[in-house]
Amino acid sequence: MSFPDITGEIRAAAPELRGTLAANAPSAPLTWFRAGGPVQALFTPADEADLAHLLAALPDEIPVTVVGLGSNLLVRDGGLPGVLVRLAKGFAQIAVEGLRVEAGAGAADVKVARAAAEAGVDGLAFLRGIPGAIGGALAMNAGAYGGEVKDVLVAARGLDRRGRAATFTNEEMGFSYRHCAVPDDVIFTHATFEGRPGEPAAILAAMNEITEKRSTTQPVSTRTGGSTFANPGGPGGSPKAWELIDAAGCRGLSRGAAQVSELHCNFLVNHGGASAADIEALGEEVRRRVRETSGVELRWEIRRVGVG
Repeated sequence: MSFPDITGEIRAAAPELRGTLAANAPSAPLTWFRAGGPVQALFTPADEADLAHLLAALPDEIPVTVVGLGSNLLVRDGGLPGVLVRLAKGFAQIAVEGLRVEAGAGAADVKVARAAAEAGVDGLAFLRGIPGAIGGALAMNAGAYGGEVKDVLVAARGLDRRGRAATFTNEEMGFSYRHCAVPDDVIFTHATFEGRPGEPAAILAAMNEITEKRSTTQPVSTRTGGSTFANPGGPGGSPKAWELIDAAGCRGLSRGAAQVSELHCNFLVNHGGASAADIEALGEEVRRRVRETSGVELRWEIRRVGVG
């Protein structure tokens, strides 16, 4: 299927756009699942000012969605109406000064972790274990291996639906487990983190341990979206999502080419050719079985957007 082409309308409303704008762009190459329908309009802004120009000019009735590296995004097979903003090279800058790390929202978490480590800034190594980019990490208070974004964030900057810039302190982010309280229409563009003094060699060694753990316990080399469901017990608590999924007999469960990972059953994988509907339906079947066996309602961590 395809959507009506709205790129002409967008360019007329925002004639000074400098980024790329494409109609009915495929979404599958933008997500780690490599599945999903077309995007009505895909916009890759040149920088924050370019994005602000678009948002200020875009009619209110046109919805806006944002993607970074696409690690935890599933676009349904019917496609995504409106504009999908992709934060890419113009938002990938990383700089370290003292114990502070400045990062664009499109910067890969692993690259931020490495830049901090090489500069002797400890406390951000946990980002090595989080697939995706900084914008998504801010939006969901991402965490792994004993650390969370809330532990190291000083402030985040973003643009609202009208293109107005705002800065949010750590407290104003309203962090909780895998959640922040900033309005959903805010697109994060930049983050300031602060760590503590450390030895680069020791930090890099800790990151290597995380890499090794991930490669042996998670299906990192497959088409997957990272952790599918939030842990009901919170960070470090019990029960963990994978334990409930395993107890419900879902390890290895499949639908078409989509499967619950045999290696880590809180990961859904696309073995090639799975539709977004297959992946989402498999996740819902897992939720149903867990509900029936344990009474626990699993909450999706994967963002599912678009029409079926």
